[in-house]
Amino acid sequence: MPSKPTGKGSGRRGTRDLKTQVKTARKRSMSSTLWLQRQLNDPYVARARAEGWRARSAYKLLELDERHTLFKPGMRVVDLGAAPGGWCQVAVKAVRSTPENPTVVGIDYLEMDPVPGALLLQKDFTDDDAPQALIDLLGGHKADVVLSDMAAPTTGHRPTDHLRIIALVEIAADFALDVLAPGGTFVAKVFQGGTEHELLAMLKRNFASTFHAKPPASRAESAETYLVARGFRGERQD
Repeated sequence: MPSKPTGKGSGRRGTRDLKTQVKTARKRSMSSTLWLQRQLNDPYVARARAEGWRARSAYKLLELDERHTLFKPGMRVVDLGAAPGGWCQVAVKAVRSTPENPTVVGIDYLEMDPVPGALLLQKDFTDDDAPQALIDLLGGHKADVVLSDMAAPTTGHRPTDHLRIIALVEIAADFALDVLAPGGTFVAKVFQGGTEHELLAMLKRNFASTFHAKPPASRAESAETYLVARGFRGERQD
């Protein structure tokens, strides 16, 4: 085991002293400074860098899969809001997608570096022609899993942010009902806010089970959670 750090007098530094402190630069806002400090002290950020994941969010999907077995080899996966590609990386590895036979499709309006084994589309998913573009990339096949880590820019006003992300989830869920194979799974990020009863009712009509999950990698202070719908019934029930 690594030795415990020591300091003068006390024999051991407190945890607070070990954290990286970030000075507030003249052109950096306090919120940006706090975000940077949190990133520098986040063990998931360091671990992602060391293990080759593009973002700490990869661990959220890894933990969801470990707990709920979302993926199996050979599955076809669609990742909505894929940038910077961490979830695509996880899906590619889990379903054993290859560059020769890619079964993972991702979309985001932000530019992404290629992910071997995934087909990536730079486009806003809310564009009218985006769903068909994804269907074309699937080559006419149904998807086994539709993932959505999409989030609208936050305002800091939790009810407003919740309504914005729920609107995105509703669009993603509508797409999932069109492309999922029977037995398929839909996973989407939401914010806790209590106004998603209509969305939940719709998912319960169309899936065998629907529940919320908050993986350990999701920061405790964050209002985000993940909505998981499993066992698509195969025929859309509006």
